Amino acid sequence: MSATGSRTGHVVVIGAGIAGLAAAHRLLGRSARVTVLEAADRVGGKLLPGEIAGVRVDLGAESMLARRPEAVALAREVGLDGRLQPPATASASIWTRGALRPMPKGHVMGVPGTAAALAGVLSEEGLARIERDADLPRTEVGDDVAVGEYVAARLGREVVDRLVEPLLGGVYAGDAYRISMRSAVPQLFQAARTHASLTEGVREIQAKAAAGQQTGPVFMGIEGGVGTLPLAVAGSVRARGGEILTGTPATELRVEAAGGWRIAAGERVLHADAVVVAVPAPAAARLLREESPQAAAELAAVEYASMALVTLAYRRRGLTLPEGSGFLVPPVDGRTIKASTFASHKWGWIAEEDPDVLVLRTSVGRHGETEILQRDDAALVDVSRHDLREATGLDAEPLATRVTRWTDGLPQYPVGHHARVARIREHVARLPGLAVCGAQYDGVGIPACIASAYAAADQLDGDLSGIRALAANPVHSLHGGAGE
Repeated sequence: MSATGSRTGHVVVIGAGIAGLAAAHRLLGRSARVTVLEAADRVGGKLLPGEIAGVRVDLGAESMLARRPEAVALAREVGLDGRLQPPATASASIWTRGALRPMPKGHVMGVPGTAAALAGVLSEEGLARIERDADLPRTEVGDDVAVGEYVAARLGREVVDRLVEPLLGGVYAGDAYRISMRSAVPQLFQAARTHASLTEGVREIQAKAAAGQQTGPVFMGIEGGVGTLPLAVAGSVRARGGEILTGTPATELRVEAAGGWRIAAGERVLHADAVVVAVPAPAAARLLREESPQAAAELAAVEYASMALVTLAYRRRGLTLPEGSGFLVPPVDGRTIKASTFASHKWGWIAEEDPDVLVLRTSVGRHGETEILQRDDAALVDVSRHDLREATGLDAEPLATRVTRWTDGLPQYPVGHHARVARIREHVARLPGLAVCGAQYDGVGIPACIASAYAAADQLDGDLSGIRALAANPVHSLHGGAGE
């Protein structure tokens, strides 16, 4: 592509999740001819709209960070401006130590600025341990450190086990004692590098946020579900001349002798001036193993967590739920579900679809947990109902249930993730006309995937500013209050 972005050549985007679709959308704005290849029979990846008991719901991710501009801006570009809705309630709970307790305020991904911020969630011993942080010598973090390891060293394990773990688990379905602080909570990592006291660093983060006076909702949803976003982007891609081929997996990617790329997709063979690989790490590794075995090896080493979402619909009459958007569950408490979202409380449009129906959902499955996800759908519904009854008293028979399994759905960001991503991009950069994007690089949230896609599209133009910005400032994912 030229420096002015006026390319009229052919770009093949492999993968029609939100990252691939966002890359295609940006490339079409620069006069490229775009073909999108998608192995599944639908677009959208982990964003999936559906219905239960006649009510539209999300069966995948259900909110997007609004404090980053990418997702909300793209939704507006593709005609969804009038359907953007913030959560109807931002209050949530944590189910711990035998009770639903209000989610504390005054913390950064569960890390408090003062012990008092976690009163009611932690024991007296746990609160006292936080107070010792100010007197401890500096804990060196080096090039990266696990969130749980560092926070436990400064504030004690109870902070990690009761609050940091369920919050991070809601984003990554991972283990806080393995997750990279540099990649997953970069503002905490910076605070750890510049402050001897972690609580002091958190207070500085909070002071800067207050001084910045960010207004508006932290999160945003879409009437009909955020699963409608990729459908709208795909519609815009097609309207602008892009081609999207579903049920068409790319099976081979090779550099052509005369320049450009040859892409085998079933019985089809496509020729392109450039390629964006926007598929999960295992599929990307298979595609790149011939032309970049080093990048393929790095991608093959990326681990994933599997999970399942259980959506339940109830007749509302006579039912009483706690206030708020739902609750999180620390693994240390030994429950099976890791979170529940009171969808009819959280999203006004769900409540309005049918005022007589109450929709909830639970999530099960964390990194390394295999037994629970081997159970059949009925068993997952039963265990979800059991935990909901224990937490909220809800004992009614549901009108309908749906189980949606996301096998290998969430890439893990262990210590050193940033270095792995840098190595992948370094190897990929040696192949002209090739770029990569997706959840396994710069953040798992919707804005992060879109930012990754835009950086990939820009890279094909020779503009590396987006890549550099993501490397310097990872797009951390915040938890949506309660849920996934």
